[in-house]
Amino acid sequence: MIRTILGAAIGMLSGLINGVLGAGGGTIIVPALERFLKVPAHKAHATAISIILPLTIVSAYFYSRQGLINMRATLIISLSGIAGGFAGAKFLRKLSGKTIRIVFAVSMIVAGLRMLWK
Repeated sequence: MIRTILGAAIGMLSGLINGVLGAGGGTIIVPALERFLKVPAHKAHATAISIILPLTIVSAYFYSRQGLINMRATLIISLSGIAGGFAGAKFLRKLSGKTIRIVFAVSMIVAGLRMLWK
């Protein structure tokens, strides 16, 4: 029961942040799955990817209705992202859980610092 409540809370928080900031899937879901639901790093990252899709579809629908989506950029980046996603999914299996956590933490720190000085 507690796991269900924690899962629902993680979903609500990540959905809210995704809708407001266009982010939150990985930044909220991965650490929450690992810390609160004790999901191993590989599964946490893979699970987060599968959760992000429905969150993104809902947010994109509302953004699109408001005319806020650049469709040309969406198509170019999406097609390129598919190739990157394929490569990343293959590469993930080769990394240890500790390495995944370190790479994830460093990327979040770099992203946060870039946002402070942008």
